[in-house]
Amino acid sequence: MNTRAFTLALVIALGAMFMVYTYIEDQKGRIIKRYGVESSAVFAKVDINALELIDDSKVIVKSVPQSMLSPGHFKTIKEVQNTVASVPILKGEQITKPRLTYPGDKTGLSRQVSVGKRAIAIRITPRQAVSKLIKPGDRVDVLAGITYTVRPDKKKVKTILQDVLVLSTGFSMTNTIPMIGVKYPQVIKKMKLNTYANYNTVTLELDPYQVQKLLFLTSQLNTTIFLSLRNNNDKQVVRIKSTNIFDVLGEDSVEAKRFFTDKFTKKKR
Repeated sequence: MNTRAFTLALVIALGAMFMVYTYIEDQKGRIIKRYGVESSAVFAKVDINALELIDDSKVIVKSVPQSMLSPGHFKTIKEVQNTVASVPILKGEQITKPRLTYPGDKTGLSRQVSVGKRAIAIRITPRQAVSKLIKPGDRVDVLAGITYTVRPDKKKVKTILQDVLVLSTGFSMTNTIPMIGVKYPQVIKKMKLNTYANYNTVTLELDPYQVQKLLFLTSQLNTTIFLSLRNNNDKQVVRIKSTNIFDVLGEDSVEAKRFFTDKFTKKKR
């Protein structure tokens, strides 16, 4: 191997690399001088339809010169989380504030219903809904009095459903949207309770079979539904037995059972 030739080739290669590097840096300097320092911006990765949910499968972050940033641009995907497009956005366009909106009565409730779930509204009174202190985003248990016979000793109160998400109270909605592919925690807007106290219905998120159960109770048995408020961090579903008149009477339950047994046994005779 010719050491002298190799060394010469190496020197030429290094010189060429230095010249290329110098040229690139010179061009970069001119671009920065003309257009400004590069900054991050969120762009549409695909065509986005109006009222379509924005998630990380539809947007991408790119670096562009500051002079090319649109007014109201976003720097991170997290900033556009839990929003919907208010107008169509084409692939490659910058995502800007005027083009996004938060879910509400104008965008509808369907975007906030989880995949596989359904939304159903029930009519309530202050007595049934914790003095109307329940707000969108809260979680509740659903209780009902079950009456399938005229006998008082056969009537009971039962917890029908546990840890149910409240999607809306009247027309007030939470912006907790089910996000697919986004690992960020869901966000609920801070709300003033008195702002959301004027409502007569509460909309719950249930699976299809739970919807049928609730509808059966309210339409076929004409049962009054009660909502009990729970801590949002309490996700535990526990076994709760039904409560009847004997549970309420306690130590007097033996006497009551004897009374009801005698009373209805005599009627059969």
